[in-house]
Amino acid sequence: MSRCATVSRVLDEPIAGTAVHARTWLLIEQPGPWGPKALTESRLDPALGRALEDAAEGSGVRVALIRRPGPHADHGTPPLRRVYAAHTAPRNDWVLGALTREPERLLDIDFAALGRGEPDAFDAALPDASPHTGFPLAFVCTNGRRDRCCALLGRPLAAELAASHVTGTWEITHLGGHRFSPTLLVLPHGYAYGRVDAPAVKEILHRARDGQVVTEHCRGRSAWARPGQAAELAVRTRIGETVADALDVTGVHRVPAGAAEQDPPLWEVVVTHADGRRWRVVVAEAAAAPPRPQSCGAPLGSPARMDVVEVRETP
Repeated sequence: MSRCATVSRVLDEPIAGTAVHARTWLLIEQPGPWGPKALTESRLDPALGRALEDAAEGSGVRVALIRRPGPHADHGTPPLRRVYAAHTAPRNDWVLGALTREPERLLDIDFAALGRGEPDAFDAALPDASPHTGFPLAFVCTNGRRDRCCALLGRPLAAELAASHVTGTWEITHLGGHRFSPTLLVLPHGYAYGRVDAPAVKEILHRARDGQVVTEHCRGRSAWARPGQAAELAVRTRIGETVADALDVTGVHRVPAGAAEQDPPLWEVVVTHADGRRWRVVVAEAAAAPPRPQSCGAPLGSPARMDVVEVRETP
């Protein structure tokens, strides 16, 4: 059986505009095995996992589990675990880290405030939290119980990075887009990548340390929904902008449908530069063809793709 990542690569499926949409991430260390729905299918208390899912619903916060690369024998619940909260909006991107013996304290977070990018919401629940600075964090999706490509391609990548002493490397439960494995999330800026190898990741992290972004292999910045991700990357490519926080998506509007039923959904996206320049970007949401599996074992389908059809600088 063909793996979904192999089919996607052979079909040269575009990856721009395919990142998970999450303005804020809450990442909880949980060693040991992960099931397909890791928050309730791991050694984390499933009642806590369900409560965290419910608390995060509609808040703009995405909750995921992380673990250090390497063998994952089941040694039970760790007495002390690392937790990160990260907000990814331009010019308000930050990462806070804490160690806790009581993960249930995370339920004291004001998730709505955390989703808006207010770090005090994390500090209130974990008073010992401190800013993470000095080096970016790299999270490689490795959850083979969710999709085998993430294990077959993601775990070797995470292991290679760890063996190369790449500081800040973690495994993560889910980043979406299994067919783009191995997939990667880089914090603090929140850019996601696909089809990466270790040399590419090292270059991405080297540039991220200086507040720069690499557009090759980039799926988009998680702070925005998919049309905004595609539009921002298109502007970056056009003007050669590499500073991560130089561009912001300041408007996304659905264009009314045309008369023909087959007309693809269109989006008008406004991308603004920190120096005041603005671009109007038109993005068409089309169905990928020919049909391909969106994940291993799934039936053939036509996943949505974001095609940039116009980029125009405006006064």
